[in-house]
Amino acid sequence: MLTQKSAETVRATLPAVGEAIDTITDLFYRKLFTAHPELLRNLFNRANQAAGTQRQALAGAFAAFATALVERPGTRPDALLNRIAHKHASLGVSAAQYPVVHRHLSAAIAEVLGDAATEEVTAAWDEVYWLMADALIQIERGLYAEQGVLVGGTWRQWRVIERVRETADVVTFRIRPADGRRAPAFTAGQYISVRVELADGAHQIRQYSLTNAPGATVRSFSVKRADTGEGPAGEVSGHLHDHVHEGDALTVSAPFGDTVLDTTDAPLLLASAGIGCTPMVAMLEDLAARGHQAPVIAVHADRSPADHALRADQERLITKLARGTAHIWYERPEGDWPAGRTGLVDLSGIELPDGVQAYLCGPLPFMRSVRAQLLDRGVHPSAIHYEVFGPDLWLTRDDGEGR
Repeated sequence: MLTQKSAETVRATLPAVGEAIDTITDLFYRKLFTAHPELLRNLFNRANQAAGTQRQALAGAFAAFATALVERPGTRPDALLNRIAHKHASLGVSAAQYPVVHRHLSAAIAEVLGDAATEEVTAAWDEVYWLMADALIQIERGLYAEQGVLVGGTWRQWRVIERVRETADVVTFRIRPADGRRAPAFTAGQYISVRVELADGAHQIRQYSLTNAPGATVRSFSVKRADTGEGPAGEVSGHLHDHVHEGDALTVSAPFGDTVLDTTDAPLLLASAGIGCTPMVAMLEDLAARGHQAPVIAVHADRSPADHALRADQERLITKLARGTAHIWYERPEGDWPAGRTGLVDLSGIELPDGVQAYLCGPLPFMRSVRAQLLDRGVHPSAIHYEVFGPDLWLTRDDGEGR
């Protein structure tokens, strides 16, 4: 909780900080990377920085945390913090890096607010930052401990034992620990980070969902080649597609991620679009291995059958479930395809069992549409879970739509 004095100051200045937060975070990153260019090269996602999505996510998270402190004192926004902490742990973030962030964020706030950044205001927002930082450090320390690694020491060498072409732009890599030690445990829905050295010497990191069942010795992840265009977008996926083959080594993190399949026997809806199918395949693998008896409704949307990665895996796993059904939509179907399954996903014709738990993964417009349809059908917001590939620009919105 904020001290009473700081809470009053933050409440009074929150509108001004909120209005300027995008400017503040933009200036923060410029200051940070000027002082520490190695962070942009070797830790932060250059594509997200170029697109501005990381700045938006930081702005939203910081503003949402401050709002929670003054509007709901005594209640920690764990959904927001857990998501950030899992991503940080997958990157190997340590407590020693938080003072560096504070130094440049505090300087950016002071510069943007100008004369309004009095000593009292600065102290209050410092308190906000350190409450958030200390909470994240605590959660991240626990995540590292669960994986049996030192703080920040998440990286291991893995060996590619198989490479499978799924579609024209999706490749699956099957990997095994290079040191022969047991692979770390994971839960269906979690992801790993993969760190690669690019042609310019930068070490860039990206996250990929694991697609096999928990407990498997060999781990699998699928990579869709991103549209390169101009700038750094797609530089890691392109590197993996073009330069990583069977027998090559990869630097891989322990598995993390907070959108995981519960062990409940409740009925499930697994809705995905495009490469968002990857965590759903892991969930289907887990459900089939556990002999899940309740209904499992798999919904998927894609551009065309040729673009539908892991389609055979989804079909195989659905048939293994006692009460599994699949519903697929294509924007550009081939052959004799039902008109009702062409275009965008429409759940109106699908029966939803009472007590259904929904898991969503795909582009934000897809997930927002599916979530809205579920809410209209009476599904409780707490029963809808989602995974975002990239900075989470949904959860940080303080309008109740995040989860």
